Order: sequence, then C-alpha cells, then structure tokens
Amino acid sequence: MIKRNLRHSFSLLNVDYVRLNAKWNYRNVISPYYRIYYIDEGEGEISDAESLLKLEPGYLYIVPSFTLCNLNCKNSLGQYFVQFFEDSTDGSSLFANNRNVLKTAATETDLNLFDRLLQINPGRGINRSDNPKIYEKDIYYKEYQELNNQQNASAYLETQGILMLLIARFLNPQLFKSPEHKLIPVKIAETLNYILINLHTDLSVYQLAARVNQNPDYFSRQFKQYTGTRPLNYINEKRVERAQYLMATSRMSYSEICAQTGFDNLSYFSKTFKKLTGMAPSIYKKQIYQVGFNH
Repeated sequence: MIKRNLRHSFSLLNVDYVRLNAKWNYRNVISPYYRIYYIDEGEGEISDAESLLKLEPGYLYIVPSFTLCNLNCKNSLGQYFVQFFEDSTDGSSLFANNRNVLKTAATETDLNLFDRLLQINPGRGINRSDNPKIYEKDIYYKEYQELNNQQNASAYLETQGILMLLIARFLNPQLFKSPEHKLIPVKIAETLNYILINLHTDLSVYQLAARVNQNPDYFSRQFKQYTGTRPLNYINEKRVERAQYLMATSRMSYSEICAQTGFDNLSYFSKTFKKLTGMAPSIYKKQIYQVGFNH
C-alpha cells in the first residue's frame, strides 16, 4: 500500500453570497489568496493573461493565488464566493504551474457545499465600508486567523474538507493541465525548499551552488533547465509573493516586510515588486482593500 500524505491545507478568509453591479469592475487584480466563485444569476467577465471567461449561472470559477486577472460586471451578478489562503509543508502551491483562471460546470453538490460553508462560518463576509481609508484602519485580514482558531474541531475539519472538495473540482485532467514532469535532480529540488524556507536571508547563486557542491555556472544552468528560470529570478519571485502575503495579512511596515523577505533596502524592494506585479507596493496594498470592500 502506497502512503500519500496531504501536503496542503487552507485557511478560510471570507465566504459570502453577494449581488454585484457595475461597481464590481477591477483591472489587474493580483492577490495572495485563492478565490472560488459560484454564479447563480446574471453575468459578468473574468480574464487573465491568456483568456477571457464569461461569468454565467451554473458554473464554478477559480482564481489561484498570485494570478493576475480582471473582474467585470456590467449590470448584475449573483455570486457565492470563498477566499482562502494556501499553506503547504514545503512552501509549494497546487497551482504553481497553472496560474490561470479556470471554469467548470457546477453541480447541485457544489451549491450545497457553499451553503454548508456559510452555515458553519457565519459572519465571514466583507460587506463593510467602501472607503479604502476606513478599510485600511480596520484591516479585515487581521481577524480571519483569529476566527479560524476559534472554530471547534468539527467546524474546522469540515471547512478544510469543503475547501478541498471545491478545489478538487478544478484538478481533473480534462481541466487542469499538468506540466510535463521532469525528474528534478535531488540537489535542485532540495534547493527549492531551502530557498522558500530562507527567503529572509542573504541568498546568492554562489552560496546555493556551494551548498550542493556544484560549480555556480553549472548549478545555474541546471536550475534553469528544471525550473524554467534563473536562481535569482526565482528568489525574487518568491520574495515578492511572500511580501504580497505579508501586506495582506499583517500590519508590518514596508521596512519590516523588506527584512522578512530578504530585500536589502526599500528602493530595491519597490523596484522589484513593481517589475513583477506591474504596480508599486502602495498601489497594490490599496487595490487589495478596494477589491475586498466592493466585492
């Protein structure tokens, strides 16, 4: 019998049912958490870098974390939604190679799952002031983990199970395009884990190569061959992702975030953040609040 451990768990952020109008219109949204939508009436649009999908009744949609997308409703849209963070034992993501919006036909079971999620997680909506300045003073992210910790064991495990069932709807081979599997050398795989755990430290190609007893040039070529990017690019991508997560879930200053993510100074942090996300940290932070408010 093959033993297979679950490496991923999920932390509920928000769940609710909302009726949206033309106010729900955002471009270049990128968040550190997942979104799953179930549409029961009306219509809208959601798009990423590769495709545009119509939001229509009877369908489920997922926006993986760190996926750049546009959201739009011209008239009205009835929407169940759940937002949640992903955690894993090695820092990896189920959708690391599939940062795309996905759509699948919903079932009656999916609707029942949303209803049950709402029932066992009351008061987890985000229907508050639409003024980002007020919103920023009362950061709603600060409450989510406390609420999760207050759940009894039954509600916590059931919430985890429902989130897993909803995510599983998008992981079938017909919908989820698994990347071509390459047998990654142990030294590269171990390095990926080391990077994720040590983002706050001084990471360099020479240091990483020395850890695995390889020549820096050879190590860098191997790294790109099996990951598709150079080591420093990978490190910066993961540091910016971690920064996005901290901006959404803490009251840390930008200086503190720099220290936590290994950036030498605010200037380099801001430059790298904008290069990878397309927006300055301050604009990104404001966007998180606005999208959350006007859901």
